[in-house]
Amino acid sequence: MRLDELPQSQNVEDRRGQDSSAGGGFGLPVGGGGLGIGTLIVLGLLGYFLGVDPRLLIGGAEILSGGGSSQQQYPPAGQSGGSMEAHTGTPSDQMGQFVSAVLGATEVQWQQIFGQNGKTYQAPKLVMFSGATPSACGFAQSAMGPFYCPNDRKVYLDTSFFRDLERRFGGCDTGSKGCQFSQAYVIAHEVGHHVQNLLGVLPKVQEAQRGMDKTNANHMQVRVELQADCLAGVWAHHSEETWKFIEPGDVEAAMQTAAAIGDDRLQRQAQGYVVPDAFTHGSSEQRTRWFMAGLKSGDLKSCDTFNAAQL
Repeated sequence: MRLDELPQSQNVEDRRGQDSSAGGGFGLPVGGGGLGIGTLIVLGLLGYFLGVDPRLLIGGAEILSGGGSSQQQYPPAGQSGGSMEAHTGTPSDQMGQFVSAVLGATEVQWQQIFGQNGKTYQAPKLVMFSGATPSACGFAQSAMGPFYCPNDRKVYLDTSFFRDLERRFGGCDTGSKGCQFSQAYVIAHEVGHHVQNLLGVLPKVQEAQRGMDKTNANHMQVRVELQADCLAGVWAHHSEETWKFIEPGDVEAAMQTAAAIGDDRLQRQAQGYVVPDAFTHGSSEQRTRWFMAGLKSGDLKSCDTFNAAQL
């Protein structure tokens, strides 16, 4: 993946190395009818690769564990549960500049795509943190993996996720340059959730899910996640046209990552069997196919997972 021509974003909020004790409202149930600590440890591993609001992962886990109702508390929309000063702009270190370049590329392409459709794109902030940090969706922790919080319109990323993606879960070949494109795909997927939020997709889905049982709510969430995969492909398509930044092996690496974070593969690794009704992000095959649909077409219409006859 070539980075030299990608624009640097000024919307990176760097909280790495800062004290995260400002607090937050992310309560997890343990014991009783909720989730046991062993399940939460498994969730910590799965959470690395499931990519959006962590509360959805907890809900899916109750299906796997047979647990009853749980109590989770989150700060109201627009409140972070704590304050933390951070440098905003382009970080000076190599990883920070990589993240800034990918985010900058998403800003350019989505501004153009929105403009072509008579809309205005409002870029999200991307929060880089280490360990834990407050967010408007609760207290973000590294074990949750990257996620997008619609309440504050920010993407949260602890870049130690990239190391585990490469070495522990085989999301790309260790040490290969293609791992950068895999990492870019992860960031673009989270920005895809922001695009969904701006287009009104996320609010509509959340409203519909309130009247659904867990199985149907999970099925709806799969459509959200597969669309975000497709939107990441749309971004890559237009970025390639603009900057010719994709190198040999990059797409294959992204496909390897998409396969590694499929619900079926993660469930099989965690518990030895697959529960399709508990899927929240789609199978390995679905995730790779929808990313490629966006990459090949570059067309938003190719990402209509909600009306697709086959996911």
